[in-house]
Amino acid sequence: MAKKSVVAREAKRRRMVAKYADLRKKLKEEGNWEELDKLPKNSCAVRLHNRCMLTGRPKGYMRRFGINRITFRKMALEGKIPGLTKASW
Repeated sequence: MAKKSVVAREAKRRRMVAKYADLRKKLKEEGNWEELDKLPKNSCAVRLHNRCMLTGRPKGYMRRFGINRITFRKMALEGKIPGLTKASW
């Protein structure tokens, strides 16, 4: 499990990106780079990093499910992901 401070920092970045998205888009279209530089660094979407919703793990993230590979496997074996079965041939 990731440190709670790291997960909280990422959540704060997501809120900030959402807050400044319209303003950033408007300033980019106008070409107003000076005003764009004055915005907070964390309001840029490039600084976001995908993390598991349950554990906060940054690596092995599966976009379709929003969780990492380890949590995915555990949940799949327990039958907690609908429509998913273990392959056998």
